[in-house]
Amino acid sequence: MARISNGRTRPPRTARTWAAGLVVSLALAGCAGTPAAPSATRGTSATATAAPTPTEAAAPALTPAGGAAENLAYFDSVIAAILATEANPPGRTVVDALAGAGFDKTGMQVTADTTTEGKPVDSIQFSVRFNGKCLVGQNGPSSGGYHSAVTPLLGNGACLVGATRQIDW
Repeated sequence: MARISNGRTRPPRTARTWAAGLVVSLALAGCAGTPAAPSATRGTSATATAAPTPTEAAAPALTPAGGAAENLAYFDSVIAAILATEANPPGRTVVDALAGAGFDKTGMQVTADTTTEGKPVDSIQFSVRFNGKCLVGQNGPSSGGYHSAVTPLLGNGACLVGATRQIDW
């Protein structure tokens, strides 16, 4: 044992380290005890129950009476299905897919597919007016892929700012 300046002795460091490790180990062992087995009471028997199996999440669906926020996942799923086959679909493809999925075509807007010089645009925007709000999407390489949001209606009742394409098909 080592002598301390006051004349007392202390245990060697290895003994202190070993003792501290033992205390920590015992404390942790108490935390990791095995769960108690279920006990049977009179009139009942302990039975094993099967672990629940994971279920697939239900696919999003259109909820016509719901709000825009409630339908955003469905809006996104329609666009994701298009993007799975075509990275940069034209506006008409987007509008037709949304209309085919049950969204009201008369409440839609889409920006042009080409610039004034006739070149493909870097991204398109599209929207659906839905129960007083807007479901807005944007897709294209300059926007970093697909993005969507729920936004308030503009003062003029539209969802997109600026010139949009006439949906007359």
